[in-house]
Amino acid sequence: MKAAVFHKPGDIRYDTVADPRIEHPRDVILKVTSTAICGSDLHILSGGVPQTEEMVMGHEFMGIVEEVGAEITTLKKGDRVVVPFPIACGHCFFCNHGASPSCENSNYKHYGPNGDMLDQKGAALFGYTDLYGGYSGGQAEYVRVPYADISPRIVPDNMTDEQVLFLTDIFPTGWSAIDWAQLKGGEVVAIFGSGPVGLMAQKAAWINGASRVIAIDPLDYRLDKARLVNKVETLNPNDVDVVEAIREMTGGRGADVCVDAVGFEPERTFLDKAKAAVNFEVGSMKVLDMAFKAVRRSGTVTIVGVYGSTYDNFPMHRIFDKGLTIRQGQAPVINYIDHLIDLVKEEKVVLDDIISHTLPLSDVTRGYEIFDKKQEDCVKVVLKP
Repeated sequence: MKAAVFHKPGDIRYDTVADPRIEHPRDVILKVTSTAICGSDLHILSGGVPQTEEMVMGHEFMGIVEEVGAEITTLKKGDRVVVPFPIACGHCFFCNHGASPSCENSNYKHYGPNGDMLDQKGAALFGYTDLYGGYSGGQAEYVRVPYADISPRIVPDNMTDEQVLFLTDIFPTGWSAIDWAQLKGGEVVAIFGSGPVGLMAQKAAWINGASRVIAIDPLDYRLDKARLVNKVETLNPNDVDVVEAIREMTGGRGADVCVDAVGFEPERTFLDKAKAAVNFEVGSMKVLDMAFKAVRRSGTVTIVGVYGSTYDNFPMHRIFDKGLTIRQGQAPVINYIDHLIDLVKEEKVVLDDIISHTLPLSDVTRGYEIFDKKQEDCVKVVLKP
């Protein structure tokens, strides 16, 4: 089959690879009908999240069941499904306690309690390095889905792929950022990053009762998209002091909730990069630091952008003095997906309005390039095998 294959940092190509096959009675083989490039994939492309072996990319995908393992009774050939990005067994301690991204069984090579940089990780993820299980991803014509009696969800035939594809990752991730903050209604929510996850967090904030939603991003075209599809207020850090602007908008207090939807690879100056090199840091926590400053005392900061290393000068003093609540991590997609499917069915949310590019899978190298380099006003790339 054909697939998007990572070869080395900066090199993801459309290649021929072996077809997937049933390896366990709880597997299914999926014929992929739509897949997407995620901001997290760019961390692998850049080398920020390390991978040494060739690997089929992609953790946002959906398709039609082609073959089922002997123990699968919940799905049959021909079912059309969307697949959450964390791989979860469904029966371990963490799966039983609603924490599927910490599944003890799916990442059998590198699972552990420590959460180290290069070992003892959480659950496996599709197409997301050997550290997270080494499973082939869904930027391909076909993909093996393990534990397929747990995660995949059948979607209605009258809904397009584009309407439901983002239930795999970015909408549940944006939803997590807001759900973790436990909005009561009337809150001011500031969301750092107006890429795909940030845009989804904006949607989730409105649905959960925010009174104001403020989007922060250094790229005007992404702020234009946020205003167009989500009717939010916007701030560009190239134009204003974001922290001071948020305080001015909130009576001097700061936002009730700040969301970091950027992670460790924000736009950086030469001095930012030099500091990171001296301190053996991967990327920067400059966006997170802004969130800690911009949130009000006793407020909440949620982190759904990816971080992969330790950071010097972590502002523990500020977090303690302000009495902040912090929640972060991989989204427990299984906890939310059924509710989120209903929101789409009931037309309470639109997800496909963030798509800027739809390309054949054969153009995957170009898709990664325009998304990574922010060319052609690229917000979200959907690939068609």
